[in-house]
Amino acid sequence: MGVRFVAVETDEDQEKLAKLADEIWHEYWPAIIGDAQTDYMVEKFQSLEAIKRDMAEHAYEYWFVVDEAGKTVGYTGGCEESETSRYFISKIYLLAEERGKHYASQIIGFYTDLCRSRDLHSMYLTVNKQNDLGIRAYYGKGFVTIESVKNDIGNGFAMDDYVMEKEA
Repeated sequence: MGVRFVAVETDEDQEKLAKLADEIWHEYWPAIIGDAQTDYMVEKFQSLEAIKRDMAEHAYEYWFVVDEAGKTVGYTGGCEESETSRYFISKIYLLAEERGKHYASQIIGFYTDLCRSRDLHSMYLTVNKQNDLGIRAYYGKGFVTIESVKNDIGNGFAMDDYVMEKEA
């Protein structure tokens, strides 16, 4: 099954994205980082306010991932870093029932094409060290671990991640 990428552009799109993010995050992350950190991170990084801020102030781009039947199965987003000639993939999230359908491969292909069209040499992302599913998927798509980072995100929480990169 193929997917297409629909740009998040309007206020209505942003509202739909925030609701989708809330749903996916509360389904997936509590088992890994707990309820309290999930709630905090959704509010700080995935809420409507955070999405609007990232798009307006940090040039983030978001896309809905839509299957052949027209169903939104997830979302992705990030931003170009012209100073490093890389694209930061901030978010790749799929609904629970849509995982395992090879959509991640198509999303990475989308970013590969995007990087090439913008003359960027690579893409990178961060992945939680406890997210075994994500780590395996990214290795399988050709990413390599380039760094291990732990960032204080406030409220007593930290993001303990690997930074993974792939040439475009």
